[in-house]
Amino acid sequence: MAEGKHHWLRKDDAESTKASFPELFFDLVFVFALIQLSQTLASDFSFGIAFDALIFIFALWWVWIHTTWVTNLLDAEVVPVRLLLFWLMFLGIVLAIALPKAFGEAGLVFALAYAAMQLSRSLFALYAFKGTDARSFMTFARITMWLLVSSAFWVAGGLVSPESRAVFWIAALAIEYSAPLVRYWTPGIGASPAETLDVNGEHLAERCALFVIIALGETIITTGKTASDHADEGSIIFLVLVLAFLTTVLMWWIYFHDGQERAADTAEDATEPQNTADHLFTYGHLPIVAGIILTAVGEDFTLTHPHNQSDHANALAILGGPLLFLAGTLWMKTVSSRSLPWSHCAGITAILAGFIFVPYAENFLLQLMAAAILLGVALWEYIALRRFRRASA
Repeated sequence: MAEGKHHWLRKDDAESTKASFPELFFDLVFVFALIQLSQTLASDFSFGIAFDALIFIFALWWVWIHTTWVTNLLDAEVVPVRLLLFWLMFLGIVLAIALPKAFGEAGLVFALAYAAMQLSRSLFALYAFKGTDARSFMTFARITMWLLVSSAFWVAGGLVSPESRAVFWIAALAIEYSAPLVRYWTPGIGASPAETLDVNGEHLAERCALFVIIALGETIITTGKTASDHADEGSIIFLVLVLAFLTTVLMWWIYFHDGQERAADTAEDATEPQNTADHLFTYGHLPIVAGIILTAVGEDFTLTHPHNQSDHANALAILGGPLLFLAGTLWMKTVSSRSLPWSHCAGITAILAGFIFVPYAENFLLQLMAAAILLGVALWEYIALRRFRRASA
């Protein structure tokens, strides 16, 4: 049987660097999950809800990126791997349905769906590598043990009162996010040796770029729907819609014009591909995705209440979303090019300064400020890159 599982592993050819149709099909679940998350946050956003939102964002990203790591190592065109993705899709739908009431009556459902996704995928990889790749098998044995511990906290959180739930779920996420940093150290067998997984950096880069597209697409869907619902409220709604669309386009430009391709090249040519992929993708893309989601929430606020006096809770989304996004792209570009993008530093500084005006500005003005800062960052970087390329030529 072990010999028969060799074809489950990713092929070492040009086609293996491309995202497969089963992977793209799997991603559709996360379109639904992100819409559920944005609508939940926009309906009643406060500092407490923002804190809960971070738990959801961390959870959704972690289950997606770890599934992407497994499909990076296995061949998603093989029937058993396809069946795994279909099973994970079903669990993901259950997870997304439970998400709006996860801190209410659906907490246990959310926790069980999340734990089932993490454990079933890890156990599948463990079986796939048994007898085919001893180093990867031992790495996934360690991963599975860590996930068993974190799953206990997820389920325990689903069983306790909603007031105490966050404590258990934060502990579960802390366990999962710290595990790669200590190379899944496990009592009795120690830590996993460095660079044990045969990572394809180009494939991971493409998959993360596609998730960014999903997050940006969710932004367009939610802002378009909200603008449609408030279309009869005057020209201000059209103006805010223009700003929201411009913000989405600028985020796409800042991420894809220079950073994504450079990150893909760095991941592919790295002497330590597993470690580089962790820095660029596993951890590095989390603030990028979180920033896009919060930006969508902020745009929803502005479309719903454009002339309302803003407060720091609303500003946490309207300005905080672009701030997180710029911080994530700054990290990605610094790691991949070993040079600091000063345009991003200036943009982050400008957004932080913008929080001073929150008590005196309407939501619409904060949205305008966020779009203007992103436009300034994009133009600065574009001009700087053109000058650099001319000088190099």
